Amino acid sequence: MSAQFPDVLRPLMGKLIWRKDPSEKVIYLTFDDGPVPEVTPQVLDILDKYKLKATFFCVGENVQKYPEVYADILQRGHRTGNHTFNHLKGFSTSTADYVENVRKASEFIDSNLFRPPYGRFTFRQQRLLKSDYEIVMWDIITHDYNKNFSTEAILRNVKRYSRNGSLVVFHDSIKAKDRVLSALPLAIEFWNAEGYQFGVL
Repeated sequence: MSAQFPDVLRPLMGKLIWRKDPSEKVIYLTFDDGPVPEVTPQVLDILDKYKLKATFFCVGENVQKYPEVYADILQRGHRTGNHTFNHLKGFSTSTADYVENVRKASEFIDSNLFRPPYGRFTFRQQRLLKSDYEIVMWDIITHDYNKNFSTEAILRNVKRYSRNGSLVVFHDSIKAKDRVLSALPLAIEFWNAEGYQFGVL
């Protein structure tokens, strides 16, 4: 299970944002699937400790359930993006239902950024959304949601694949809790030691 989608295949998926300026030594931290009170506040505390800002791609249903956690993300100076209302799989959802679900999420998430859950949606879904959203994918996915990935394995992937302009995906979800909270500080320490700066989408 690769942490990086091949560069040569990325253009085949349409005009999506995978990586930022390769001439600038900047990492872009992103977090998917929150907010949840069991994890998101602790992730925010880690970012505060290192004085970093990030982008949180939020599930609308979670924002509806935990508005105070979502408000905390914004209050601490981070950016948010739309990750559908119910974390839908685009390939198994009709285009009309998928787009409607994104629009439902937008009632709770005021952002022009969108990331498809699982990184999967159809070209038709993409075409209908791109007039309203910048569609953001990733350069590195940490697999912190996968119980078979140890903290050490996550860090190895971070060290192997990090490069100028990398968009990195962690998850502020219950499934990822133990791994994101242990791996995130170590990854930040690595990037700091390598001289990376940190940007926000």
